Amino acid sequence: MTPRTFEARCLRLPAVTRVVQWEGTSVFKVGGKMFALGGGFAARSGGYMFKVSNMAYAMLIEHGLARPAPYLARAKWVQLVSNNALPDAELAAYLAQAHALIVARLSKKLRKELGLASPQTGPA
Repeated sequence: MTPRTFEARCLRLPAVTRVVQWEGTSVFKVGGKMFALGGGFAARSGGYMFKVSNMAYAMLIEHGLARPAPYLARAKWVQLVSNNALPDAELAAYLAQAHALIVARLSKKLRKELGLASPQTGPA
């Protein structure tokens, strides 16, 4: 996936903001919490970085598609071995999952303010 497509996929998700931090890295956030990183530091050290489930963390690393993300591995973040380690559709699905994992941890009040669905009750 190209950096432009990566950015577009992230920004297409609900209530996402993009800030540039850490040596020109694009940081994608929802509710002020990060869910994906691209470019800058991420590009120089390998590929895109994003939050994953425990199962996806183990699977992606075991299959050699990703490695534990620098500084973020303890929070179950991975870094792809290259930006093209996964097919575009699969990476887009992982980005949607990363977004959902972070949204689920936001307060009910913040989810409502952002117009995001509550994990238990459906649309806000």
